[in-house]
Amino acid sequence: MFIDSGPGNMVKMNVNQVDIPEPHGGNVYRFVRESDIPVEEVLDFSASINPFGLPPSAAEAVQAGIRSVVNYPDPDAAELVDAIAGHMGVPPRSIICGNGSTELIYFLPRALRPESVLIPAPTFSEYERACLMAQKSGAGCKKSEEKDSIKYYSLDGDNFFDIDPSVFIRFMEGCDMAFLCNPNNPTGRVLTKDQVMNMAEAARSLGCYLVVDEAFIDFVPEESVIGAVRDNPFLIVLRSMTKFYALSGLRLGYGVFPRHVMETLKDFKEPWTVNTLAMKAGVAAIKDAEYRRRSLEFMRNEKEFFENELVGLGVDFIPSSANFYLLNIGNAREVVSSLGRKGILVRDCSNFSGLESPHIRVAVKSRKDNVRLLNELNSL
Repeated sequence: MFIDSGPGNMVKMNVNQVDIPEPHGGNVYRFVRESDIPVEEVLDFSASINPFGLPPSAAEAVQAGIRSVVNYPDPDAAELVDAIAGHMGVPPRSIICGNGSTELIYFLPRALRPESVLIPAPTFSEYERACLMAQKSGAGCKKSEEKDSIKYYSLDGDNFFDIDPSVFIRFMEGCDMAFLCNPNNPTGRVLTKDQVMNMAEAARSLGCYLVVDEAFIDFVPEESVIGAVRDNPFLIVLRSMTKFYALSGLRLGYGVFPRHVMETLKDFKEPWTVNTLAMKAGVAAIKDAEYRRRSLEFMRNEKEFFENELVGLGVDFIPSSANFYLLNIGNAREVVSSLGRKGILVRDCSNFSGLESPHIRVAVKSRKDNVRLLNELNSL
């Protein structure tokens, strides 16, 4: 394994010395058990979910389909696949649906068995966890005497932890797979479509699968590269429906994959991981253009308010293209604890690789909820 000791530099580390990280945040139920605060009284800023909640059309679809749960779900999720294909303009045969995009993140290393993987730092921790679990189980991420299993590209905090495409491309050399979260979690920083396309072309030349996780791209849909998969055999795009469409509890995501790997991937895909109600909700949500319009308009306005208030409070934050902000709060753990006692849950980012100074991540919610969080931050 390589861990980057600074922007553009890496040091070697034995993979057996590295603990598999804990799963990411958003565990409101554990918080409730440990705090004895009723779930309905918790303000959860730790999970970056659309404050509108699930689309009314999706709720109606779930209610209308409740009797269908006596049957097994369609293992091919055909109706949902067709809806995604029509909305995204991609071939149905290139789509695999999952129990959230996280399921797909975990089965990619098992199915494609890369010997060397590139991961930026900080970024979504499940990439690292998926690769380490696959390697330790012997089910994927093959060990090799010639290659190191994971390389980390450490991002520069003085530059908003932005990914430099040229450095990323250089680090892809010798790798079989690279993960790119765009917009990046936890920073919210986005690469342009042209930048990612250039990286995808480099991945093709290098023979390295570029896995672009577009979990939050719905907030900047013009930067998506999902339509480019059909022309690039080394580009994979993952999408989540749990963030923008607030379907977290139903768990729903999908991936668009090059045709030549589809049979291999399907061999590793467990059946029935997408339940019937999730499929029906997903179909309805994808068709709900008014929900998307209202969500984007709301988020633009609320983010402007949120940023202005953070500036007024003197809180150091990273400008974000997603529906969350990374705050350099100084005494982060004390802030997390103090807010928790008041029923406000924020994301402690101490377990993100590459975040050396204390940070928290907070979602953008309704004006009422945002004002309460801002007031509490001001009182600390």
